[in-house]
Formats: sequence, C-alpha cells, structure tokens
Amino acid sequence: MTKKYDVVALGELLIDFTMNGESGQGNPVFEANPGGAPCNVLAMLQKLGKNTAFIGKVGNDMFGKMLEEKAGSTGIDLKGLKKDEEVHTTLAFVQTFADGDRDFSFYRNPGADMMLREDEIEEELIRETKIFHFGTLSMTDPVVEKATKKAIVIAKENGCILSFDPNLRPPLWSCLDKAKEMIAYGMSVCDILKISDNEIEFMTGKTDIDEGIKEIREQYKIPLIFATLGKDGSRAYYRDIQVEAAGFANPDTIETTGAGDTFCACELNYVLEHGLEGLTQENLKELLTFANAAASMITTRKGALCVMPEKDEILSFIEERKA
Repeated sequence: MTKKYDVVALGELLIDFTMNGESGQGNPVFEANPGGAPCNVLAMLQKLGKNTAFIGKVGNDMFGKMLEEKAGSTGIDLKGLKKDEEVHTTLAFVQTFADGDRDFSFYRNPGADMMLREDEIEEELIRETKIFHFGTLSMTDPVVEKATKKAIVIAKENGCILSFDPNLRPPLWSCLDKAKEMIAYGMSVCDILKISDNEIEFMTGKTDIDEGIKEIREQYKIPLIFATLGKDGSRAYYRDIQVEAAGFANPDTIETTGAGDTFCACELNYVLEHGLEGLTQENLKELLTFANAAASMITTRKGALCVMPEKDEILSFIEERKA
C-alpha cells in the first residue's frame, strides 16, 4: 500500500531566540528563529524531496502565527498543528559560546506544545506515513505524554518505522529520573535511534561510546542506532556492522542549533531510499558522511528550520573537502 507521507513527526514547534550581536546601547540582541527539533527534521527532509507532516501545538499568538507561516513555507503539511487559545507559544533563549555550543533558557511553564491532547491527534496523518518520528520534549508533561504514546500506538498498529531522538534538555524535566524513564520508553519502541554522546552517558553512565551503545543494544534490540559525537563525527551500529565517519570541522561555525536535527533528517532520508534491510558498511559510510556534512553546514547559519541546505550544496561541500 502506497502511503501519502514519508515522515510524520510529533513534538515541539517553538521560537529559538538566538544571539545576534549587541544594540547601540550595548544590550544583547536576540533574533527570533523558528525552531523545534521535530519540525527542523521535517524541514530538512522537505529539502531532500520528501513529503512530511507535523503534529503539535502552538499558541494562538504572534509567535504561533509566525511559526505556522514559516513552517508551512517549507512545504511541511500542517494539518496536525493545533492552536491553544490560553497558553502561549514556547520560547527558548539560546546563549551561544565561542565554540558554537549552546545553553538554553526555556519559557515553557507551561508552553503551548505541552498542551496537545490525545483527542487532538490527527490519526490519519500517522496511518498514512512510512516513518513516525518523535522525541522526549513531548513527554515532559502528562497531557502531551499521553498524546505522544497514543500516536506511537497508532504508528505501530499501522506498520510505521519508528524513529526516536531523545533530544535531552535537562531544564525541562521536573526530575531527571522521569527523563530517563521516557528515554527508556522511546528506546523500547523505536526501530531507529539517534542519540548523542552526552545522552549515551546519561542513560548508561558510560563515557566509552561503544560500551554505552552495546548496553543499549543488548537491552532494547534496536535495529539501527546512530551515535552523534559533535565535531568528532558519528557512528552507526547495525547488526554486526559498526561504521564511523569523521566530522567536517567548519571554521565558519557560529552555532550548533539544528545540527543534530539535520543529521537525523539525512539518516531518515537514506532509510527511506534504501530501506532498513540489508544495509552494508558502504551504505552506512555514505549515509554518515552525507549527514555529517549537512550537520556541519547548518552550524554556519543562524537558526535551522528556514535555512536547511540543499542536497546539491551538501554534495558540493563533501567534494570540496575531498580536494
């Protein structure tokens, strides 16, 4: 049966206020960039020619309307986007350090993305997708946790591939034990896991990436796992195959917002084009190289959702680095 969508994602759509210099009075200036990990993933997939849809909630306010306009302009189907009349759109202020790394201050107590209810899930979107993608920010509150789990059940019942990115943000959890519980839940249901080095340590207590992934694989039997290592690149674990690809250090990096989401979109795109069965070492190396390059490119741009790179740009970037 042919499905209408390649990827449907559920989660947060928010404003990332990123630092953009100082005013004439010496005050920090912040630029309002559309963001939210699941929608960033979908925006990159749209650039790669895929058909996507989003399920989530924003406030019926100026920021919610801006997000609807900006996300819609990327081609993402927003039938599943709801608006809250009482709770405002979630805001995140991003402090960027000299090496491009970030610190987040969230205005989300509550935020509209937390208000998505079970009965607001557009079930048809999930039934009509090949891959269903989710993270943990949609499980930080009981209301949206129920909605997320309902969506996962629907995805499983309809034979979707489940993709999970923990996207751990400690300040958003009332208790880190709850964060561990929800990440463990996500890993127990997913077919594809994208997890960062700090999240591996958080879940296993191991600083050795391979040891941490071994523990996760033994416990959860996830078919395909990607470990992202920041500027050091990434690794893929599939059956008895382990592949590593170096990162693309970029002297033009200004911030790392969206790098993991861009990587995630690229690995999902590869799975859509090649399937989950019979992947080879060469396949995984090609996948990681492309995803690392795309992630490197997004670090040179402010924001992510509206400035994702084109496929040809990424391929040219890889060729330039070979020279």
